[in-house]
Amino acid sequence: MEVILALDAGTTNVKAILVDRQANILARSSVPLTIDFPKSGWVEQSAQEVWHAARQALENCLAQGDGLEVVAVGISNQRETLVAWNRETGKPVAPCIVWQCRRSAEICQALRQKGLEETIRAKTGLQVDPLFPASKVQWLLENRPDVRKLAETGGLCLGTVDAWLVWNLTAGNRFVTDFSNASRTQLFNLAKGAWDPELLTLFGAPTSTLPEVVASNESLGNAILSGNKAIPICGILGDSHAALLGHGVLARGRVKATYGTGSSLMTLCDTPQGGEKSISSTIAWKFDQIQYAYEGNITVTGSGLSWALAFTGFKDLEPAVKLATELDGNGDVYFVPALAGLGAPHWDERARGAIVGLSFGARKEHVVRAALEAIAFQVKDVFDAMQQAAGARLEALLADGGASKNDWLMQFQSDVIDRPVLRSQTAELSGLGAAFAAGLGCGFWSSLEEVAKVVAPHDAFNPGLEESDRKRLVRRWNGAMASVKSYGLTL
Repeated sequence: MEVILALDAGTTNVKAILVDRQANILARSSVPLTIDFPKSGWVEQSAQEVWHAARQALENCLAQGDGLEVVAVGISNQRETLVAWNRETGKPVAPCIVWQCRRSAEICQALRQKGLEETIRAKTGLQVDPLFPASKVQWLLENRPDVRKLAETGGLCLGTVDAWLVWNLTAGNRFVTDFSNASRTQLFNLAKGAWDPELLTLFGAPTSTLPEVVASNESLGNAILSGNKAIPICGILGDSHAALLGHGVLARGRVKATYGTGSSLMTLCDTPQGGEKSISSTIAWKFDQIQYAYEGNITVTGSGLSWALAFTGFKDLEPAVKLATELDGNGDVYFVPALAGLGAPHWDERARGAIVGLSFGARKEHVVRAALEAIAFQVKDVFDAMQQAAGARLEALLADGGASKNDWLMQFQSDVIDRPVLRSQTAELSGLGAAFAAGLGCGFWSSLEEVAKVVAPHDAFNPGLEESDRKRLVRRWNGAMASVKSYGLTL
């Protein structure tokens, strides 16, 4: 039986799966990753550990596939994490600067003060923020003279995790990234589909340091694994883009939401909208042609619930959530988890978290309930911003990620957006998306229409809240959000 081997290189672990033509997962493996926090606001990982974990995950998965013929490899990856390595030796010259790292905040602030944010957004579709690799590149070259010298002599490679993994899998024969990952660097011009010379100059990134940008289903040569086993690499997608494909979102009108530490929403659109301020524009993928998308990244969702548990003294998640969801209403208690500022659609670094609406009747279960509801309210804020940008009704939300396993949350989400929520019955959406990309690249699946036929089924949650009750909840959430943003103005 022919299968696709898919690698999903996330932030906390690297996973691999074997997928057949009906998108059944026949084998899986996972290897954890270490995350380092050397200074306040800094987040790093070892590039070598990422590579070794990826190789181990692939080998472990292949070991479970006796009798299966692996015809291609697909890769999905954590995005916006910067990897720097020596072109000649293939060794990292610095730790990975992880997407969560805020060390380049001053660089971003300086760009805003110079009035450059609109120019950058118009070209890239992205807000000026330390999340994106461009400012990370500038920080690295300014603060590591040895790395800057290597760049000046043409000996430096700068890439996201996909580029690093393909480099190693092909023994240094291919230095590439795909359109989805390139679109998240803030160095890539969405309309032109190429690295932008003006932005490269602005951030000090020599063209020679950057990878070739290839289609998301392009054949990239062979991955060399144990026993000199060679398997063609035929697909790359950033993890959020891969999850969108894994859900089978192939036309406008549906939104993918991944519920994790933070949350990421994405929906397809026809053209890049660089002037949109509340959400980002990006490239979902490039197969036969470039497919654009809107994206909104929420900074704190699942991590806000974790904070609320610790704050209230609950030790275990499940019993706390059970007690919170059994309450007769939220007691008018709202939690805005701006614990690290606010991401999309508010983009307010100065905002700080707050619990509002407390009274003598409030209990710690109300705070946990408020943290759960805050996940859904923040997703609604981005959903509404996407609908406004799209200029058309968005019909449904497709959910995945850890928090989506909670039925109460999915029902509440449906109630507050007043749309059906469809939760995937498989947890490996990014891995499936990578498999689909690779399968399209090698002919395993002949078309996107064929892929759509094998997408995993979804559980449906439909709106059931009275319109007056929904409007009251949303109105009070908006009031809580306004108070948090007003507080930020005083800092």
